[in-house]
Amino acid sequence: MTVTGTVRAAAAPAESVRDTIRRLSAAQKGAQGAPAYSRFVNRKAGRVLAALAFHARLTPNAVTGISALFTFTGIALLALVPPSWALGAAVTVCLAVGYAFDAADGQLARLRGGGSPAGEWLDHMVDAVKIASLHLALLIGLHRSGVFDVDALLLVPLGFSVVSVVLFFATLLNEALRAQHGARTRATPTGERPGMVRSLAALPTDYGVLCLVFLLLGAPTVFLAAYGALFLATAGYLALACVTWFHEIGRLAP
Repeated sequence: MTVTGTVRAAAAPAESVRDTIRRLSAAQKGAQGAPAYSRFVNRKAGRVLAALAFHARLTPNAVTGISALFTFTGIALLALVPPSWALGAAVTVCLAVGYAFDAADGQLARLRGGGSPAGEWLDHMVDAVKIASLHLALLIGLHRSGVFDVDALLLVPLGFSVVSVVLFFATLLNEALRAQHGARTRATPTGERPGMVRSLAALPTDYGVLCLVFLLLGAPTVFLAAYGALFLATAGYLALACVTWFHEIGRLAP
């Protein structure tokens, strides 16, 4: 999670966790167009976790490690445990908590005076492994459990994996090219409040929404319908966004 604004490098000795949260809130303006769950739920949860980690003297890399532990536990459960309501709840909690800690590591780095290239690399690598493996773990779990007689349905998580990886890569590539050519990136402060319409339009791409869909694993048919709808919405968003991105990148100075 990118944090904009200025936060003092060290907390005052008498500063409370609540005061630290307020400092983060005042400094963080947020990336333009952040999806609604990430913007209104996960960012706030990450802010609280960052403040707690700051007072516990944890490092940003330690917080990234905690995020990875929760996330990959959820992914392992998807692959190894048959679908049930209990599994759905466990996977959702693991993925959502991991996502909240993922939002906290960058904010913690800012509280400690700034992050490092190695920390940013680690954060992106964890994200890359998560995005590449989550849908494939679901495919493995559904195949192992045999809950669907039609094997073709297993192509849905395979397709979702492709779309998610391409979207993740395109997002990073866009930011890198914009920064290289001196154009405004999503993390660039504008002084403007991100629009609600844009946040809602990006909702199908929101990882937090995907986390919540796993709550339906106790009813596999209902889950697959919701999961498939999310896949189609994400694929549609990616297709439309690619057209826009191509023209935006084409306008960058050579």
